Amino acid sequence: MTIFFGTDGIRGIANKGAITPEIALKLGSAAGTIFTKGSHRHLVVIGKDTRLSGYLLEPALTSGFIAVGMDVLLVGPMPTPAISMLTKSLKADIGIMISASHNPHQYNGIKIFDSKGIKLDKKTERDIEKLILEYPNNIALASPEKLGKATRLDDAPGRYIEFAKSTFPKSKTLSGIKIVIDSANGAAYQVARKIFWELGAEVIDIGNNPDGFNINQDCGSTHPEYVRKATIEHKADIGIALDGDADRVILVDEKGNTIDGDKILATIAVYMKSKNQLNRNTVIATHMSNIGLEKYLSANGIELIRTDIGDKHVSKVMIDQNYNLGGEQSGHIILSEFAATGDGIIAALQVLASFVCSKCKTISELCHKYTPVPQVLHNIKYNPDKKNILEEPSIKQKIKQIEARLDENSRLLIRKSGTEPVIRIMLESQNQSIVDDLIESIKSECNMPHFC
Repeated sequence: MTIFFGTDGIRGIANKGAITPEIALKLGSAAGTIFTKGSHRHLVVIGKDTRLSGYLLEPALTSGFIAVGMDVLLVGPMPTPAISMLTKSLKADIGIMISASHNPHQYNGIKIFDSKGIKLDKKTERDIEKLILEYPNNIALASPEKLGKATRLDDAPGRYIEFAKSTFPKSKTLSGIKIVIDSANGAAYQVARKIFWELGAEVIDIGNNPDGFNINQDCGSTHPEYVRKATIEHKADIGIALDGDADRVILVDEKGNTIDGDKILATIAVYMKSKNQLNRNTVIATHMSNIGLEKYLSANGIELIRTDIGDKHVSKVMIDQNYNLGGEQSGHIILSEFAATGDGIIAALQVLASFVCSKCKTISELCHKYTPVPQVLHNIKYNPDKKNILEEPSIKQKIKQIEARLDENSRLLIRKSGTEPVIRIMLESQNQSIVDDLIESIKSECNMPHFC
């Protein structure tokens, strides 16, 4: 297991643990040491979201890269997928995004992309960690005359805006469509509005006044009630809620009904298949995606392949097996023809492309083609000393009994959290008693009087 890296880069409370200037500097030098291969002038692109602590980490990372001879391009607040795109288009060796995604301002994180704009694999993360722990041993510090330098890329927003617009059908516009965009007071606050407005839409901006502390605060994809209210008040056709770094999106229709990642995947998949653009008529999703999505796609001649939870796992399967659409229920949607990582803005654009190319009169008519099977999520705390809790014979027997009661419209997923002593249970079923029986059994075995 890695020490600093989690499921999506490094993340934690700002100025504590791994999210300190000291670790950031060492990380810059360690990553730079690994990625400074060849005789060319080496380059790293660094972006961030709007958290105050970005000012803490950005200069430390910059110093670390400069110390090993890498030039640094600073682009300021930009969406995570923009950093992935810029890293690839600028032929940089590495890309860095300083963000804690959908978390509140107290948190921050560091996401790393390789030269292709793809998140690092576990082996590379472990190699970087090893160098951090050994610092300064084995760090390739540059001589004074070979130090890197830092400059600012002023046209970075314009580059991403034009790139995002290019993913929309050239023969279509968004003229006559009213859109509410909630940028979560985050990284997309400068670019989101311009993209949709320049494509012809009428745009109402909310969540676009960051102050360093209000990122994701009662807004964005984790709080869709904010965009829901504004969409209804403004009588808009659609509401778009991004998260703090804009790599995920949740939509609402003209009635204020939520369109989650599963329904976004369903809408885009059928649209792409109609254009003969869906590779092998297959969509990649995680075990959390609703069985209703799987059945709907199957009825439309589309296969659903599931992966472990996390957009990194989805991306890996897509890359390894050449699929071009995947994502998560939470709103990470990956369209590999356009981006190597989840991109909330591009995902929303593809839903709108489907809309303007369809005969549907409303977004609700387009995006609610199936009814999800009721999904229940529970977290049950357990004694940390019971590391193999799910291997207990009584628990295994109860799970086996529950699985025997499931019908073709039911699905059970039980797993231990990788970050805390919690059993995570996801059950899709019309039968609430199945849920209650399973939870009570595990609670009893864990000797814990409560669950959260």
